[in-house]
Amino acid sequence: MNGNYLIPANSKKSSMILGIFTPVDLILFGSGVGLTFILMMSIHTDTFIGMVMILLPALVSGFLVFPIPNYHNVLQLIVNIYTFFAGQRQYRWKGWCFKNGNNK
Repeated sequence: MNGNYLIPANSKKSSMILGIFTPVDLILFGSGVGLTFILMMSIHTDTFIGMVMILLPALVSGFLVFPIPNYHNVLQLIVNIYTFFAGQRQYRWKGWCFKNGNNK
């Protein structure tokens, strides 16, 4: 290889659990499923809307950790969109020809 090192394309997946989830993802999904389980045991409902409301924590947490292409998961996509729109929108040039206000 002449001293060159090529990083494999799937190197990030090796640091994840099952190649898909980070520990934060599993904690988020586990807490949503746990809350849903507690609600199912404590609340009795016969309506479809009531059942959907009970299942909502598991559905939302499952949606957030669902993997999508080009991003780790939906939660990471939402964080990236927020930081793009909430971040600094005026870019200041600090290149090699920038004089920091000095004309000398």
